Amino acid sequence: MNLSEYRRRPTCEVRIGRVAIGGGNPVAVQSMTNTDTNDTPASVAQIERIDRAGGKIVRLTAQGRREAENLGAIAAQLRADGYDTALVADVHFVPEVAAIAARYVDKVRINPGNYRSEHGEFEALIEQCRQRGVALRIGVNHGSLARRVFDRWGDTPQGMVVSAMEFLRVCRERNFDQVVVSMKSSNTRVMVHAYRLLVEAMDAEGMHYPIHLGVTEAGNGLEGRIKSAVGIGALLADGIGDTIRVSLTEAPEHEIPVAQQLVEQFAARPGRFEVLHPERYSPTEFRRRSRVQVPVVGGESMEGFRILESTSENPTAELRAAILNLEEDCPVVLRRHYDEPTLERLAVRAAADLGPLFLDGLADGIWLDAPRYTEEELRRVELMILQAARLRFSHTEYIACPSCGRTLYDIEQTLAAIKARTSHLKNLRIGVMGCIVNGPGEMADADYGYVGAAPGRITLYKGRTVVERNIPQEEALDRLVALIRENGDWREPGE
Repeated sequence: MNLSEYRRRPTCEVRIGRVAIGGGNPVAVQSMTNTDTNDTPASVAQIERIDRAGGKIVRLTAQGRREAENLGAIAAQLRADGYDTALVADVHFVPEVAAIAARYVDKVRINPGNYRSEHGEFEALIEQCRQRGVALRIGVNHGSLARRVFDRWGDTPQGMVVSAMEFLRVCRERNFDQVVVSMKSSNTRVMVHAYRLLVEAMDAEGMHYPIHLGVTEAGNGLEGRIKSAVGIGALLADGIGDTIRVSLTEAPEHEIPVAQQLVEQFAARPGRFEVLHPERYSPTEFRRRSRVQVPVVGGESMEGFRILESTSENPTAELRAAILNLEEDCPVVLRRHYDEPTLERLAVRAAADLGPLFLDGLADGIWLDAPRYTEEELRRVELMILQAARLRFSHTEYIACPSCGRTLYDIEQTLAAIKARTSHLKNLRIGVMGCIVNGPGEMADADYGYVGAAPGRITLYKGRTVVERNIPQEEALDRLVALIRENGDWREPGE
């Protein structure tokens, strides 16, 4: 392995307003507003905060014609304030809304699951975007595939790729190359597998469109940052990705420093390596290289494990090469020293360094060496990395959307309340979704779901099945706890 050959996957350049991505440009970071798109002052103020934090691409929801039309007022006020932030419209369900939004923004994100190819709606949008110099994002989400794709491929990474490629081929036939593509999921293994399959499919057909990376519904706090770093880091480590969004259930400007840290971490990284075992990413075929059932963390017995430590600037590549030189069944603990000034920075760096190796099924334990922090703090980070890589579940996982203008309640406050009541539970995934767009489809892995149905109204799910519809929000948390109890998944704290 030549440690001087690290390079990003070559892509064509796409211009989003005054921001250029792909074509050798630095990886761009972006975010999304969570204000009401009809509220021009609030939306403009939030865009400006994101811009000042370093996010030069900002997406806004356009769930209806009124919101799409108001993008014009938002853009005008933003330019009057002296900001040249690239604006993106996020469109679901109604193709006509994308056509309206394309009059005012720099890029339109559409979900291919909402388009009917036989009606020519997508082709008309391409021509409109070409005339104004507007870019397109083909944004495929796990859990929201078109019925015709779902019926053949199911809710799978393969189905996601089929959906994206259908629309990318239309763009190529129309000689429209101002296209970005994404394959998002809250399940890091599904997300990484889908992007890898997409790259393979695009390369086979000579396509070089830029790629937008993100883990959807990552949650908040350290957990949300670690989950995002594991998924995004696995792809950046291979040189895949031209723009990223870290989706946190927090103020959107909080996402930018995390995304910037990931960009900086990989921009300076030497070395490159091939993924030798892509089949390990498949949710149906995933396998570990050893027979260890429960990966270990620092402070637990490591008898019989081989401890591998990396000191290079590319620990992912160095450790991968070392592991592949060992006998197949030899269990491995990854150890690395960190001297980051905050626990958050340490968590993001370690998750991006080591998480890909756990996602790839190559390692069986993690041991962070960071004298600045207590053993308890480090164990917490180690367990979160293993859970984000879906190898060891030690606490409740929250699949929580970052919220946007479609959100029907205060999701940050609600997520905090739900965590306070349920965080002691183990081996459970709870989806907390602001609206029907993100639930139930995008919380496909959740055991229970709490989804905004209307202002002040919540619908509860068991898996993908509706249990109670449109209940008052003031009753919803108690009813969620009762639902968990009824299904035998409740444990009292300390049990």
